Amino acid sequence: MVQLLTSTFGLCWGGQKIPVNKEVETAVMPRPCPAPPAPPLPPQHPNGPPQAFKTSLPSSPAAHRLRVGTMQLNFRGLPALVTGAGKGIGRDTVKALHALGAKVVAVSRTDTDLVSLSKECPGIQTVCVDLGDWDATERALGNVGPVDLLVNNAAVAPLQPFLEVTKEVFDRTFNVNLRSLVQVSQIVARGMIHRGVPGSIVHVSSMVAYVTLPNLSVYSSTKGAISVFTRAMAAELGPYKIRVNSVNPTVVLTAMGQKVLTDPEIARKLKERHPLQKFAETEDVVNSILFLLSDRSASTSGSGILVDAGYLAS
Repeated sequence: MVQLLTSTFGLCWGGQKIPVNKEVETAVMPRPCPAPPAPPLPPQHPNGPPQAFKTSLPSSPAAHRLRVGTMQLNFRGLPALVTGAGKGIGRDTVKALHALGAKVVAVSRTDTDLVSLSKECPGIQTVCVDLGDWDATERALGNVGPVDLLVNNAAVAPLQPFLEVTKEVFDRTFNVNLRSLVQVSQIVARGMIHRGVPGSIVHVSSMVAYVTLPNLSVYSSTKGAISVFTRAMAAELGPYKIRVNSVNPTVVLTAMGQKVLTDPEIARKLKERHPLQKFAETEDVVNSILFLLSDRSASTSGSGILVDAGYLAS
């Protein structure tokens, strides 16, 4: 925490022409007035000296009262659940939450991924289930226990031109990307309400909720639907102190993201269209997820954070 102070330093000058004799007049050099007393220093913060944080604010009573906190996140002891935890964004989210003290349940359909993740994060709980299967998901997660923090990350992104979209691809994509998000959120939110605790739910969406890329019409549709569900869930769950938000990244160079960019020329042109001339790093997305899960975003609900390197501004 930092106490920001603004000080006003005044220098008053007084001078007049003093006659020295009848023939010569000399101007007296300006003479500074005494400086006003310095304002008292604020009391020392109980958590130690303020961190290095500088800003410039106009002098006002509000500025004197302003305190700016460093974003030191701590999820110690909080139960969290992350879907799609085996690879990419989900895996790194589990590792970050585990490092910050959360008690994490990692959900993936690939058991080998969960085994290796358990070695990296000793003490996490793992659940192996195909979230595209409603009944199997209910059996696996119906009694998962208390969850205060939920990250819905599980997704598939099959590439098909619109005119070639099949029923199998359509159903599979919507079942995993959207239907499982609704089902898992219901399980977790009901538990929060039953226990009478506040909570935070974060959906990992995409910038293609707003713009589409070639051969991703079905995937884009699921992400567009997530944006609507985010707002609807935030409105209905808000009275229970449950916040719901999303992160919407551009292409992230995970295994899934690289499948979208199989054509080097398309990848080059897409990257150049981003004002920052880059794709997102996994860390960029995870940091946004952690912010939305934390009480640093206590007044944020029904929103989506774009992690798109400025793509939608181009």
